Amino acid sequence: MSPDFALIRRAYAAFNVRDIDGALSAMHPDVRWPNGMEGGILVGHEAIRAYWTRQWRTLDPHVEPVGMQRKHDGHIVVTVHQVVHDPAGVLLIDQRVEHVYTLRAGLIAQMDIRGGK
Repeated sequence: MSPDFALIRRAYAAFNVRDIDGALSAMHPDVRWPNGMEGGILVGHEAIRAYWTRQWRTLDPHVEPVGMQRKHDGHIVVTVHQVVHDPAGVLLIDQRVEHVYTLRAGLIAQMDIRGGK
C-alpha cells in the first residue's frame, strides 16, 4: 500500500474510534474540510476539532473505505461506506459516497465529498 493510502486509512480508523488528535495528525495545519452538517468549508485543525465535537454529540457516523484510487491529476478518490445513527441508535444514513483528497507535503490538504443523499 502506498504511504498516501496508508495515511488516509489511518485517518479513517482514528475518526471511527473518535481519536481526533490521531485523525488530525494526518492533516496539514491549514487543511480545508467540508462541513457536511451545516454547510461550508472548515479551515485548520481547531475548526475541524470543534466541528467533530459538535457532530459527535448529535450523530454517530462511521465511514469505512471500500476502495481507493489515485487519479491522473494526483487526487486520491476514496469510496466509503457511510453509516450514520442518531444517539439512540436509529439508522439515519447508509450509503456509499466518494471522498476526494488533495495531499500536500505528505499530509491531507483538502477533502471534498461527491455523491450521497
